[in-house]
Parts: sequence; structure tokens; C-alpha cells
Amino acid sequence: DPARRWTVESLGAHAGLSRAGFARRFTGLVGQPPLAYLTWWRLMSGARMLRESDASVAEVAERVGYGSEFAFGNAFKREFGVAPGRYRRRVAVA
Repeated sequence: DPARRWTVESLGAHAGLSRAGFARRFTGLVGQPPLAYLTWWRLMSGARMLRESDASVAEVAERVGYGSEFAFGNAFKREFGVAPGRYRRRVAVA
């Protein structure tokens, strides 16, 4: 559930580990901290939704756990180098 307000503590509890134990184990296995991975996962999910659906950018932002279209747009642009709307138009043309 990417839209859930995950914390390292809640992820650890879900896995049956302490916050610190979960963070240490997750980072060792995945290669990046849990919340960095969560951000990446949300953005990849958002990019897929932009490619494969006609949901608005605001709807995509909400579905992947961002509180606003603006916050999603800023994070998306940092990751992909382009705003979500422009990304959608580019992949539609390709």
C-alpha cells in the first residue's frame, strides 16, 4: 500500500523487528534505507500509472502516497528530470 503513511517504526513492527533492527537489516539487504526505497517505489509506481492510465497527476499523487500534486511533482522531477505531465506526454509519443 504505497499511499499508507509508512514509518520505519511501523515497517519494523510489521516485520516483527525493532525500528533500528529493521532499518539495519533492510539497508543491508536492499542497499538503501527503508524510506529512501519507499520514495523510489512510490515514484516508480507513479511513473507506471502515468504511462498506463489516464488518471490525473493529482490522482496518481494521492494513490502513491503524496499529500499533494505539488509534492509529487517536485519529487518526480528530482528523480526523472521532468515534470509528471511532461513525462506522460513524452512516453505517449514514444
